[in-house]
Amino acid sequence: MNACHERTDVPAHRVVNRLGMLTGKMHFGTPFQMQEMLEKEGVEIKNDKVVRFKELLWNPEIEIRI
Repeated sequence: MNACHERTDVPAHRVVNRLGMLTGKMHFGTPFQMQEMLEKEGVEIKNDKVVRFKELLWNPEIEIRI
C-alpha cells in the first residue's frame, strides 16, 4: 500500500491503521492531503484519527460473507 498514493485508481487515502489513525499520511503530497480527501467523502477526522471509526469500518467478513 505504500506506493498506492501515487495512483489515482486506488483509494489509498481510506487505508488507516486498526485504531483509525491516519498513519499513512506521510506518503501523500502534503501532511494534510489524506485528511482532506477523507473529509471530502464526509469522514470526520480529529487529531489524525477517524471519528466514529468503529461505525465506519469496512469488515469484509461481514460485508461479503467470507
